[in-house]
Amino acid sequence: MKPITTPKERMLKKIRKALIEKRENPYPEIEPTSLYPDPEDSLDIVFAEELTRVNGEFLYCEDQIQLIENLLSLSSQKKWRHIYCWENKLQSLLRNYEFPFRSDDKDFEQAEVGITLCEALIARNGSVLVSSAQNSGRRLSVYPHAHIVIAYSSQLVADLKDGFGLLKEKYGEKIPSYTGVITGPSRTADIEKTLVLGAHGPRELYVFLLEE
Repeated sequence: MKPITTPKERMLKKIRKALIEKRENPYPEIEPTSLYPDPEDSLDIVFAEELTRVNGEFLYCEDQIQLIENLLSLSSQKKWRHIYCWENKLQSLLRNYEFPFRSDDKDFEQAEVGITLCEALIARNGSVLVSSAQNSGRRLSVYPHAHIVIAYSSQLVADLKDGFGLLKEKYGEKIPSYTGVITGPSRTADIEKTLVLGAHGPRELYVFLLEE
């Protein structure tokens, strides 16, 4: 007697078979095309508009001095005192201009701000691509009330696939075990259909774009 299989088991069996018996692309002549038209404005303008649309804040910095000035101004305005940064590259920059920050994780439960780098900025939807390969890990972009991302103009790309292209170029076959896309501050509307920022993470997101 043949064993009785459920529709779910039959479907899983087909998936396993398809994964084992991989075939070459039957239509190699067809180029992958984007569903979206090419942006009419420059990528930095598109990114800034989309980030603002999802309640993020965009600050353009011509050089390192302007970056530090903007950081000092924002910190003073918000009265931040517990600022953390674990990125080696950023620590050297901040120390060079004597910007106050914590480089360890002591008293991390009091963290107000996390300053991190990113892997790419996705202009199409104003998103930030991050990964576990960064020195900041996962905690620094999630736990503090405010998240500051410092990115470089070379990291601006149009679409998510271009962002993963940068990852491939940077890490080769050793792609980080975790990649995430941050689109604006953390939010939820599960409770009475009311939008609440900072529900599952930072309630403020700032992206500083540094010209190289």
